[in-house]
This record gives sequence, structure tokens and C-alpha cells, in this order.
Amino acid sequence: MKTKTNLSTSSSDEQKDVKDFKELGMIEPIIKAINEQGIVKPTQIQEMSIPIILSGKDIIAGSKTGSGKTLAFGTAIIQNITKGKGIQAIVLTPTRELCVQVTESLSMFSKYIGLRVTPIYGGVSINPQMNQLKRTDVVVGTPGRVLDHLQRGTLNLSNVKVAVLDEADRMLDMGFI
Repeated sequence: MKTKTNLSTSSSDEQKDVKDFKELGMIEPIIKAINEQGIVKPTQIQEMSIPIILSGKDIIAGSKTGSGKTLAFGTAIIQNITKGKGIQAIVLTPTRELCVQVTESLSMFSKYIGLRVTPIYGGVSINPQMNQLKRTDVVVGTPGRVLDHLQRGTLNLSNVKVAVLDEADRMLDMGFI
């Protein structure tokens, strides 16, 4: 059984003696991609969570919007899956907007590794998504469309190593229990 850790950051996201990303265990291709975006030092949530996530433990983390949670869980996805071996990670998000945002971020963070990240959400044709799911490494989706794909048999989660519930509290508030 995996150990679960609960993390929550203070309202101030500043921390003294902040480590760099390499000290947290991140690999060079991710560091290069995030440095190109002007990100050079980890935030508090990243410093607290990345080593725990990379050690294989489950966590529940809470921090304000814009604090870097996507990079924290994205690191675990990028470093723990192998390109071209089927869907190995899934991120559930409450809205299509967040789904697109997370997809773009994960694609950018993994650009030197070349992971295929596929967004799946409602309000658009399901057929292009079904085709993309045949060759993707990471799925980012909304609960309704994920369930739709599961019921159709077009989404196989048997190889998933990493699962993320992004903004889980919001999904529950929206009735996605």
C-alpha cells in the first residue's frame, strides 16, 4: 500500500533557501523546457511535493492558483512514463478550459521527451479524440468525456501509472462524485 501525504502551502508562497529543480530530482529535459519559460526556481508547493511525488508516494496537495501545481504533478508524469507505450497517465479536470490549459503545460514541459498529450472533453466531435487516443501517452480529460470514452471502449486505462485529480474539490462541487 502506498503512503499518502497531505500538503498545503501558506498564503505566502515564498520560502527561504529554495532549492533548485535539479536538487528536487527533476531530469534535465524538463528543467530545460521550464527554464525556457523563465521558470528558474521552484515554488513552495513544488519544493514540498516534487520529491515526495518522485519517490512514488500518493499526495493530496493544496495551493493557490498559479503556484505551480501543474509542474509538480507533471514532473511525476513525465519522469515515470515511457513514450509510445500506450496511455500511462491520466489527469482529470473539472472544465474544458482547465483541460486545455493542463494539456498545453504538460506538452511544453515534456517537449524534449516528446510525449503525446491528448485532451478529451465534451462539446466537440468525439471521433478525432478516438483516433488520438490510439497513440497517446497522457490523457487530460473532463469526467463526462472520460466516462463516455470508457463506455465506448475507446479509452484503455490498464497501463496507467499516474492518475491526477486536478481541482478535485471543484469536481465534487460540480457533482462529479
